[in-house]
Amino acid sequence: MTSATADTPLHRAIGPKLLILFVVGDILGTGIYATTGKVAGKVGGALWLPFVIGFVVALLTAASYAELVGKYPKAAGAALYAQKAFKVPFLTFIIAFMVMCSGLSSASAAARAFSGDYLGELTSNALPPTLVAILFVLALAALNLRGVAESVKANVVLTLVEVTGLAIILAIGAYAVLTGEGEPSRLADIDTGGTGFALMTGVLGATALGFFAFVGFEDSVNMAEETKDPARTFPRALFIGVTVTGTIYVLVALVSSLLVDHKVLEASSGPLLEVVKAGGVDFPHKLFALIALFAVTNSALINIMMASRLCYGMANERILPSAMGRVLPKRRTPVVGIVFVSLLAVGLVSTGEIEGLGDTTSFLLLCVFAVVNVAVLVLRKDPVDHRHFRTPTVLPVLGAVTSLILASPLADRPAEVYIRAGVLIAIGIALWAVNRVVMKTHGEE
Repeated sequence: MTSATADTPLHRAIGPKLLILFVVGDILGTGIYATTGKVAGKVGGALWLPFVIGFVVALLTAASYAELVGKYPKAAGAALYAQKAFKVPFLTFIIAFMVMCSGLSSASAAARAFSGDYLGELTSNALPPTLVAILFVLALAALNLRGVAESVKANVVLTLVEVTGLAIILAIGAYAVLTGEGEPSRLADIDTGGTGFALMTGVLGATALGFFAFVGFEDSVNMAEETKDPARTFPRALFIGVTVTGTIYVLVALVSSLLVDHKVLEASSGPLLEVVKAGGVDFPHKLFALIALFAVTNSALINIMMASRLCYGMANERILPSAMGRVLPKRRTPVVGIVFVSLLAVGLVSTGEIEGLGDTTSFLLLCVFAVVNVAVLVLRKDPVDHRHFRTPTVLPVLGAVTSLILASPLADRPAEVYIRAGVLIAIGIALWAVNRVVMKTHGEE
């Protein structure tokens, strides 16, 4: 048995087809359903442009993940690669905590999307959107405490529902093209509120926000230990998954801009519902709103679960206080981790809107992706005894550079995004420090 498969306690049950669907399911969701309008507000009618650029950046980083997950087929993802490359425990912790926080900000953006126009299409509920978003997070926490465990096959079903909603948008777009509906001239309209340098930063800002729609593939590498022959299967699944979703996103962006003015999209928290209404097709608006709510709920639940389990795992590795690893005796769910991440999510939905929360998710993961792209180059000096995919060196270099550019102030994101991310990281550092003091006090270092 090679080192690629030895000593793993998990059952390798995921084949190539299931893995591709899992990757697609991880990427699809809140980003395209909720932030399309906000991206349009940043770039104008050329809504497709940020998604094309984001697609390229995602492929560059996916190439680095493809090499690393084949080389080290373990479930720890970016934190594992950072530790192997740099051997700095504090950096490893920061990377893991940033991944966890990105899941929380993503779930919070989903909660905000849930409380907006999609829900408004189904009900005349007069409750404030912030309160609805908070109740949504608390409901997910309650489900999590009861022991919600999504299998990969269940995830496939959820993915198919999400894809159905996007297929409806594409079908409406095809009908519009065939019947001469829509305004093609909008597709070339770049409106960032300025020219020259301001135009460039505006497009970068729209791309950084649009990148939120691509970030899910980071989670999929945690399935490496349960995948058959991951060194061969994962690269293909990652590239196909990112390509499929990227193509869908660009087409959805084209249809959205073709049929709806970018100012209308920007003003809506349910932008794809505006596309359905403008498409000239008699598709039930309430049914599409229900599909969209299903999509954002699924994304939020998966991200809350991921964050709570990552918190639990860090407590078990003694890099967070051990109390955060406590579980409910009967349900066997990580109760302290779930409560902790849910409180952070409540704080996020109370202080942020869809655009800011989505941009926070992108910023955190772009920083993580920059580290991963550097790590793949550093780890070239660490050969392993099994064959694996090796990406051309230029790709991780470009991946690191583009990730850093999109994470930088050149992307014209508001200061609140950096402040929010900084507060989240500061909370993590405080927990790290408390844990170090406790361990020193008990002589455990």
